[in-house]
Amino acid sequence: MPSIWAQMGLHCGEVNAECAYDVSGFTFAGLPGVIIGHNDRIAWGVSNLGPDVADLYLERVDGDAYELDGAMVPLTLREETIEVAGGEPVEITVRSTARGPIVTDIGADFERLANDYPAASGQSEGEYGVSLQWTALSAGNTPQAILALDRARDWDGFRAAAALFDVPAQNLIYADVDGNIGYQAPGRIPVRTSGDGTAPLHGWTSENRWAGTIPFEELPSVLNPPSGYLVTANNPIVASGEALLTKDWDMGYRAEAIERLLGERIAAGEKLTADSLAEIQLDTSDPNAAAFLPVIASLELSGDAARGAELLDGWDATADVDSAEAAYFSVFWKTLLDEMFGELPDGTRPKGGDRWFSVVGTLLAEPDARWWSNDAEGVAGRDAMIARALELAWSEAEARMGGDTDSWRWGRLHTLTLTNASFGESGIAPIEWLFNRGPYELGGGSSIVNAIGWDASVGYGVHWVPSMRMVVDLGDPDASRWVNLTGASGHAFHPNYADQAPLWQRGETRPWPSTLEAVQDAARDTLQLQRAEG
Repeated sequence: MPSIWAQMGLHCGEVNAECAYDVSGFTFAGLPGVIIGHNDRIAWGVSNLGPDVADLYLERVDGDAYELDGAMVPLTLREETIEVAGGEPVEITVRSTARGPIVTDIGADFERLANDYPAASGQSEGEYGVSLQWTALSAGNTPQAILALDRARDWDGFRAAAALFDVPAQNLIYADVDGNIGYQAPGRIPVRTSGDGTAPLHGWTSENRWAGTIPFEELPSVLNPPSGYLVTANNPIVASGEALLTKDWDMGYRAEAIERLLGERIAAGEKLTADSLAEIQLDTSDPNAAAFLPVIASLELSGDAARGAELLDGWDATADVDSAEAAYFSVFWKTLLDEMFGELPDGTRPKGGDRWFSVVGTLLAEPDARWWSNDAEGVAGRDAMIARALELAWSEAEARMGGDTDSWRWGRLHTLTLTNASFGESGIAPIEWLFNRGPYELGGGSSIVNAIGWDASVGYGVHWVPSMRMVVDLGDPDASRWVNLTGASGHAFHPNYADQAPLWQRGETRPWPSTLEAVQDAARDTLQLQRAEG
């Protein structure tokens, strides 16, 4: 708290070439433009493309010089002063190669990488460092791109604005009042002469470098696809073998669910409306649970494991906030991951999201795979491991929620506390009570359309959420809907500090007036600033 987003309208009194703004949507504090929203002609949405735009290099360093192609090259040195409230300023020296700054001393992982490299690689002893090359360390045009998006009138104008959108690269979805839809991936995305960006390379040879960036015209783009709709949910948007954007795609469970939900409505001849799209945003179908339910139903179980299977029998695999089955299955899933992979090193323990859906889902078809064994507990094979996890999960669920399953709810375990960025973790209970809000009971989950995620290596609490929701009706812009995560004010005693949070929690949205008449009708207070004469 406050939300990362601010809801804003930016409208010229008379839209013309000199003042071309008639736009509303979501923006960041301090940016005089709408990042996600619509004007009177077009609408656009944004989600993370997740391109790999940062590479690490091992460097041979000697004092204030580094090795490149057999020669020692001076590091670029830059003095920075960090002002400290209530203390003396701190002076630091930033040392950079031609690729980027030396980051060895800013994180334990970087330092360990540099220190362990000689012994691990058999290389000569000496001083090694780690440098970072990252597109965000170069000046860019993204603020200009946002303002160009706000002024765009059609697909060509939208793409011209996207061409300026360099960092961070995003999935940009487009629609206009003439019925066109489109997708454009923008961004400054490197072309590498070697490697794929997933592991550090030797920095002492220019053979390992960026040869430039992918030209905008070669980035993925489509206008009016034959399907009649477009879906992006951080899933892969290029085929294998095409230009390398990233290897960190979401596995696609959310995108597949959205496509299925759209397909069902289209097949039924349903007219898609703002309400039906808002309904899709809130879908809680859990593909991981759906994969496990038939396997669990096929097992011969006894005791608490049998009681768990009986509870899950007939469940539709939806992670609704009031679902006892979703609560128990989540405890089972966390328990199973602990039993199967609990001995993995720190930092690699399963978080339980899309990657682990895929890993364990694949293993379901391999009942004798070694991963189903826990030698310490004498468990071997898929069926025995699932039975053990069901039994342990029943005990934990009872301990957490009581012996009466009628009182079990996923929301009792899956809660969100909105934490003030300045004072929310002060350690002073009255201060935290004043500035934080919650806990809010929530449904949804990781890799579910209603992506209210949790980290199974930590617990069941909410770790990431949709920070806003919007549905734009291009037939009637004033029928559009939106909701922010918290509220429009950053003041803890203000009535708009967290007034949207309960609406967001329940999956509700608010009216989104954007035309002048609708804004004036909805206004409660108006502040007019006029230029002084003379």
